[in-house]
Amino acid sequence: MTTTLEDCRALDAQDPLRALRDQFTLPDGVIYLDGNSLGVLPKAAPARIAEVVAKEWGEGLIRSWNTASWFDLPQRLGDKVARLVGAAPGEVVCTDSTSVNLYKVLFAALSQQKNSGRKLVVSERSNFPTDLYIAESLCRERGFTLQLIEADELPGALTDEVAVLMLTHVNYRTGAMHDMKAITAAAHEAGALAVWDLAHSAGAVPVALNEAEADYAIGCGYKYLNGGPGAPAFAWVHTRHAGRFEQPLSGWWGHAAPFEFTPHYRPAPGVARYLCGTQPIVSLSALECGLDTVLAAEPFDGERGGMGALRAKSLALTDLFIALVEERCAGHGLSLVTPREHARRGSQVCLSRDEGAYAIVQALIARNVIGDFRAGDAQMPDILRFGFTPLYLGFEDVWNSVEQLVQVLETGEWRRPEFNRKNAVT
Repeated sequence: MTTTLEDCRALDAQDPLRALRDQFTLPDGVIYLDGNSLGVLPKAAPARIAEVVAKEWGEGLIRSWNTASWFDLPQRLGDKVARLVGAAPGEVVCTDSTSVNLYKVLFAALSQQKNSGRKLVVSERSNFPTDLYIAESLCRERGFTLQLIEADELPGALTDEVAVLMLTHVNYRTGAMHDMKAITAAAHEAGALAVWDLAHSAGAVPVALNEAEADYAIGCGYKYLNGGPGAPAFAWVHTRHAGRFEQPLSGWWGHAAPFEFTPHYRPAPGVARYLCGTQPIVSLSALECGLDTVLAAEPFDGERGGMGALRAKSLALTDLFIALVEERCAGHGLSLVTPREHARRGSQVCLSRDEGAYAIVQALIARNVIGDFRAGDAQMPDILRFGFTPLYLGFEDVWNSVEQLVQVLETGEWRRPEFNRKNAVT
């Protein structure tokens, strides 16, 4: 049975999360399907940033480290992230970038394994490239070897030579999601440590780091957490490692007593030693506004973090998008890349096409349906990528986005020259 626009409007009217959209500034007429790259601006953020700049910095000056509680922002925000990723208070800090944090945690994991005789770091060939670059660099420096595999080669690749398994929970290109608990257990059984990148998971899908017995994790602040472009990232370490892991960037902010100004480094207890230099207060303050938009879902399902309600709506939105594309765009060469199974799907839908994927996305953007494109390679086709953030997307948005896709395909509009000129950022 065909789902109609009226059906979608009825679903929106029944949606208990629909009021959460009011937390955001969204341009009129825009359907934003790119929250998996950059989240939408929270309405609270401009006023909060202005307050930090004009009042706390402008008037409070250096006193605001104490009077405005700047000093504990990384830990305070970390506790908010912890509610979204199945961690406990005091186990997460918000700081630095995803890449820098990955360098820290992977260094720590390799340091733990330096006397084990194990020399392999295993990761997916289709992992996000910066993760592979960081791993490649560290392996070269530390005497390890990076081994790249396909997802279906797990857990068979976990031999007694593997020191660390490094995976992204939700694949950035396909939207495929790993079973974190099962894969972590397999890594541990093989004697390896598990390092997880939550860049496309935190705020998008339920994550249970402690339940999964993961070892280390990092994640991004500017995607589903709506922290703004280049927002600080976060880092987590399991408490069993907290007192003994090495941190390679031993800056003064990660010292046990930063204001003692001693000449020798003494690491702070627990995850606080992940901090390095002076923290970016304006950016952290914007990130807090983003975190609060996600945590606003907590009352709707009674669960810590509110991820149960968000996940249910995300699956309903992506189910509808898949069904409408397959029904209404049949015969136009689109193939579904994202897994259909709910347990294996993140909060995005990725489609492939042999010709014109980039241009189709550009034509949609011109029609105010904003998704993005990811280039293929010898193993993977070009991807049209659509992220679904249930905080601000509705079912009518899904119907209208497919309607615009149908028109772009049926008219051949994507063949126009302006849509085939590559931008610097795709």
